[in-house]
Amino acid sequence: MTRKKYILGTRGSKLAIWQSEHVASILAEKAGVEIELKKIKTQGDKILDVALAKIGDKGLFVKEIETALLEGEVDLAVHSSKDVPTQIPEGLTLGAFLKRVDPRDVIISKSGKGLDDLPAGSIVGTSSLRRIAQVLNRRPDLKIKDVRGNLDTRLRKMDEGLFDAIILAAAGLDRMGWAEGITERIPSDIMLSAVGQGAIAVEIRAGDEDMLELMKYLDDTPTRAAVTAERALLRELEGGCQIPIGALGVVEDGKLRLDGMVASLDGSKLVRNSIAGDPANADELGVNLANKLKSMGADKILDEVRAAAVCVPKPMHTNG
Repeated sequence: MTRKKYILGTRGSKLAIWQSEHVASILAEKAGVEIELKKIKTQGDKILDVALAKIGDKGLFVKEIETALLEGEVDLAVHSSKDVPTQIPEGLTLGAFLKRVDPRDVIISKSGKGLDDLPAGSIVGTSSLRRIAQVLNRRPDLKIKDVRGNLDTRLRKMDEGLFDAIILAAAGLDRMGWAEGITERIPSDIMLSAVGQGAIAVEIRAGDEDMLELMKYLDDTPTRAAVTAERALLRELEGGCQIPIGALGVVEDGKLRLDGMVASLDGSKLVRNSIAGDPANADELGVNLANKLKSMGADKILDEVRAAAVCVPKPMHTNG
């Protein structure tokens, strides 16, 4: 190790800072290095009044940080894994996936009722096409209203009466110490998670030997296998669009089980299946399950989604 101090690029939200400080504390304790945080505002942080599906893909939350990494302004970047596009810029690599926490979605409702018990016509806040499709597939009698902003912003909007309930990721609430407000942790057989949900990813420059050495203190092998399989499935299916896709990989007893789901925008059509195999073949398992879903009709659903207005070009990654 040639250096003892490194710069970490992160978004400025409370959750992003928590995740980055968590990574920094592990590296300080286990490797004895100092990590300085550099806050970087991404395009996704700046545009808060438009649904994500209408302005681009998940790269909205990482592109500016990746540019800083490529240009040497920061040495590592910490992301929520679900924000990282399946194709990352040349010269960068995902050096570590920290051990995953609860990957499920949760519902927080003013009435204290879970998803199945919400009164008909209740207004549910979410900006995720994946969540919208799965909610409407199970409860077509509910109304969906878009909500953007950081966790505390979304919670405040519900308190102000804009929604009867909101759906969020369990991981963020657990990490922020706000779990006591959760009404229901939605079972994965009802709502399948976003790819990478619940896992923290650390992105580094591919040739940075110092950083590659530090990643061994962070990387969790089962989480890497699970998220790799999920990302392979998404890569095989997404084709440049915001599409309602869910996936969850779990490694148990030496086997990787991967569940995958594709749904229409209104939730009226939904296909779901699973596959299991050797965690060492995670990428192949993801591709195979994607093809399995296509053979069940996911390809027709994908064509319909791509023809809809939410199909937008992906922002291009550049070095400048």
